[in-house]
Amino acid sequence: MALFAHLREDIATAKRRDPAARYGFEIWLTYSGLHAIWGYRWAHLLWRARLKLLARIHSQLVRLLTGVEIHPGATIGRRFFIDHGMGVVIGETAEIGDDVMLYHGVTLGGRSSAQEKRHPTLGDDVVVGTGAAILGPVSLGSHSIVGAHAVVVTDAPPNSVLTGIPAVARPRGVPASRATEWDDPGIYI
Repeated sequence: MALFAHLREDIATAKRRDPAARYGFEIWLTYSGLHAIWGYRWAHLLWRARLKLLARIHSQLVRLLTGVEIHPGATIGRRFFIDHGMGVVIGETAEIGDDVMLYHGVTLGGRSSAQEKRHPTLGDDVVVGTGAAILGPVSLGSHSIVGAHAVVVTDAPPNSVLTGIPAVARPRGVPASRATEWDDPGIYI
């Protein structure tokens, strides 16, 4: 996809996701979450070109300017949006699908220092609430929602709602009081 097409798509995504967004120029000029994503994309290109030190330096400059730290080795899909991005951290082996939205203070972090897959994988159309931490090589299925300040340390199937510390998964549309009615509650509760 051409650079300007990506920029337009990112601005359209911000306008669609954020009811406070008014027009493209304002979004382009003032949305630090978008600036962080654009900085990540450049750093990721450098990373893939094996210019890893330059990629890390660039990502740290973007972190300084935006308050969002995205490792250049992470893999991020299209139409990714960070709303009020301050404090977001995305680790090196994180994988993020298309149409994912993160709020401020989210951590996609590791639980190991081994040279292996150690960060989360988020499917398409996942929303992660303010201050949530998703830790380790866990997978969240598409169309899932992670509640504010939840701490996720286990996998969750598609269409899950994850809340609590540690987070408990339940199917979307099922009240927390009925979460034990999941098809296979022994795996997720």
